[in-house]
Parts: sequence; structure tokens; C-alpha cells
Amino acid sequence: MRAPRTLLDPSRLLDRPVRSCAQRLANALASALVFVALPLGAAAQARTAIVGATLIDGNGGPPLANATVIVDGGRIAAVGPSASITVPDGARVIDATGQFMTPGFVDTNVHTSLYGAGFGKHRKENAVFYFERGTEIALEAAQMHLKHGVTHIRDSYGQLPQLVEVRDAIARGAEVGPRMQVAGNIVGWGGAFSITFALIPEANLSLWEEQFSDHLAQGAGEDLLDMYPEELRVAINAYLDKGVDFLKYGGTSHWAFPTLISFSPEAQSVIVEEVHRRGLVVETHSTNPEGLRLSVEAGIDLIQHPEVLADREISDELVTQIRERGVICSMLANTLTGEAWQKHLTDRDAAQRRLAAADENSDWGRLRRPVERVRTSFEQRRDRNAIGYGTEMRRRNAQKLIEGGCTVTVGTDNFPAAASQFNRTPKPIWQEPGIGTLIAIEGLVELGMTPSEAIVAGTRNGALAARGLEDFGTIEVGKYADLLLLEANPLEAISNIHRQTMVMSEGAVIDVKSLPSNPVMFIR
Repeated sequence: MRAPRTLLDPSRLLDRPVRSCAQRLANALASALVFVALPLGAAAQARTAIVGATLIDGNGGPPLANATVIVDGGRIAAVGPSASITVPDGARVIDATGQFMTPGFVDTNVHTSLYGAGFGKHRKENAVFYFERGTEIALEAAQMHLKHGVTHIRDSYGQLPQLVEVRDAIARGAEVGPRMQVAGNIVGWGGAFSITFALIPEANLSLWEEQFSDHLAQGAGEDLLDMYPEELRVAINAYLDKGVDFLKYGGTSHWAFPTLISFSPEAQSVIVEEVHRRGLVVETHSTNPEGLRLSVEAGIDLIQHPEVLADREISDELVTQIRERGVICSMLANTLTGEAWQKHLTDRDAAQRRLAAADENSDWGRLRRPVERVRTSFEQRRDRNAIGYGTEMRRRNAQKLIEGGCTVTVGTDNFPAAASQFNRTPKPIWQEPGIGTLIAIEGLVELGMTPSEAIVAGTRNGALAARGLEDFGTIEVGKYADLLLLEANPLEAISNIHRQTMVMSEGAVIDVKSLPSNPVMFIR
């Protein structure tokens, strides 16, 4: 007798979305009119000349006025002053006079799939309701990045089967989207409804929550924390065999207090060795001082949100160690600057007034003798949380890492979250896919970078983090034609990166108004 298929049956997960992808592509092509968001390899075959823009190449040098870029077969064939570049006969010419050209942006820490827990019941409800559309949602979130000029993303946590499917569909030209690299689970954490990720005890889980957590963990969850080093070596290789592009592991627990170190120094060395043996990047979520130091000394390539450090100030010694070892800092600038920072200041002032009023109104009444006591450590932590002490420490740490000369990229933690019907309040704009990346690049200037340095962080350094600098991240001959045109100068005001007039990905001009191609949670 054939066993019934469960909701999380991998064959069910991977069959239906493939067919729907092909159907959506056929529908899009049938109704296309002017600029079509064609599969990236298709429109990229014709030669294109972009003429007259001021070129900001992503390397940090001075801009080049009146430049010409020749695109052939999806790559840059020539770049230089217009006076010295010959436009090939028959090439399509894009007149970019008065505009500014940058490389496409790179976000080194996004989440495009549903992962649903620990952030309110609405996230779980959304994951249940939309589970069977998970591939569509991952594609939609990826396309929202491309819509805002982010041409390469690294997805560092999510549903690996769906992410692999979307990544591969984009790569073979069956779907439009940014290039993707995917990591799947954060190794050592047990999935969305686990103790390690969401502080949810196992005894409280439903069958669906257990299944969903297993689906996210993909065999690389909490069991790995209890392994001997040689067992761990086997488990890491088994996970790498699933087709990930890089590996992220939990050097510490997910939550801020208490922040527990997850893997021993020897275990971390094993993880790093096996990932490097495959020629891949290994990175960590390590969010207390000693946990981060151990991960750095294990030989990691990248730190996700290194400014998050258990509400402690990062030491000068640790900053120096990170810089000298060349470890890349993928920074959550979008949550520490701009509108997010202004919200923090407003909330902090309101909390301080509440706390002061509570102290003034602590009268025990006429018949009771007042009692003075020391506030407990729990109360003190609640007070610090109320005034956003951790946010201020994270901002200070981000500034120290920048001032210390560390290599910085933008890693926004942007995610689709829940559809509107499951949310009581709108999601913060700074964590929306795509636009949040632009806000993060702006934020780097607020944290101390020049506009040119922030653009380098959002382009060249992102490609460096992805080990793709030979192919993208700067505007140079031989690299992918990932190009943006802006109607105003971002070196004068970094906010001008929002004023995009063209997005090109691997030589194809993207019809951003048509994205997402199949709206589920977002709008065109």
C-alpha cells in the first residue's frame, strides 16, 4: 500500500512549482509589449552601447564623465571615454547623457523564502497558509531585489529546496531575477520552531511545526552540536552535498540573552576546514565577544551582522583581528540609520519619560511605609531594552568597524515576512526586499563612509564576499553587464541611488515595472 504524502513531501514540493514557473513565463511572453523582462540570457545576446553617462565603476576612484560602455553577450566588451570607444555597427544605443552609471548592487544577507517563527503568530499563520506557494514567494522576493537594482543576492537562511529551485530557474533563464547564492539552514540551529532559533520548547510543538523545522534544518540542525569532531565532519559534507553555495553556522545562539557559544573551537575548525575544502565561503552568526573571537580564529570568511554583540562594545583588539585577517563584515546598516534610527530615538525618549514617571509615582500611599530596594538584574535589563540600549551599542560597533578599516558589505536581513492580511501593522520599509538594500547603502554614509565608499561596499565588496569579483561588482571589461543608470549624482547625495532609470542584469534591460512577475504578497 502506498504511503500518503505529507505536506512536506519533497516530491510534492519540487514538482508543482516547476510547472507553474514555466506557465508564468509563457504567459508573460505572450502579453509582453515594449521592454520585456526576458530571461536574462536572451536579451543579452545583442550588442548594446550605453553612451554619455558619468561612470562610477565601483572601485572607489574618481568618476569618468561622458563614458561609453559596450555590452556584448551579457558581458562588458569595452568601457572608457566616449571619444575613445567606437560603437559597433548595428548596436542598440542607449543615450545616457546627463545620467550616472554604477554597478548593480549586491546584498550579502537576505531571506527570500518563508521561515515563519519566533516573531509573532502572524509569521506562523503566514507560513502555514502560503507553504505550498513557497517557491513562488521566494521568486517574488528575489525579483523585488532586482526591481530596485540589486543584481546579486546571498540568501543566508531559508527553505533550501525552494531556494535551490528558484536559484536554478533564474540561472538557466526560465525566470527573471538576480543571481542567487543560497545557504539553506544556519548549521547547528534546529529550524524555525526550535529552541536554538526561536526559544520554543519542543514539548510545545505541533506536528506541522516539527515538520516545518525539519524541512528548514535539512539534517544540519541541533544534533550537530552534540557530535564528536569526526562525526561533525561527515555531517557537514552531507549538508554541502545538498547543493548550497556557501555555509553559515551558528557560532552562538540566535537570541541575545543569554548568548551561548554553540560549537567548540575544534568543532568550528572542522566546519571551516570542510567548507574550504570545497572552495566555498564559510560565515557565522556569532553574537557575543568570545563567540565571535572563536569564529574569527577558526578561519571564517565573513561575519553576519558583526555589530550585534550581546549589547557589548566591540573591543579594539577584536576590530584589529577582523581587519588583519580580512574577514568581511556584512552589516545591518538599514536597521541602525535613517528612518529606523529616528524611530529608535522617538521610542527611547518616550520610554525614558515612562520610566521617570514610574519612579515619581512610586508612592506607597498614606498608610504604607515606603520601601527602598535595589532593582533586580531582570528589571535593569528590561529598562535597557525599553530604551533601546542594544540599538545604540550596535550603531556604535558599526561605526567602530568602519573607522577601524574593516571590509564592509551590506547584509540587510531583508525578508518577505507575512502578507498584509496577517499583519496588524505595516512591515518597516527598511526591511523590505530590494529597497531595504538601498536604505542600507545610504545608512553606511550616516555611519561614517563617504558616498563613494558606500557604493564600493554595496558593489565591489559584495562581489568579494560572494567570491565573484572576477565576474561582477565593478564596471570593467569582461565582467557581467550588471549596470544601473541614475538620474542624479549619488556622490553628491547618496539618496540618489533610489533614482534609477535603468536596471541591466547580465546585459538584459529589466522591465522593473513588470516585477514581480506573479504577485503573491507584493504589488507591481
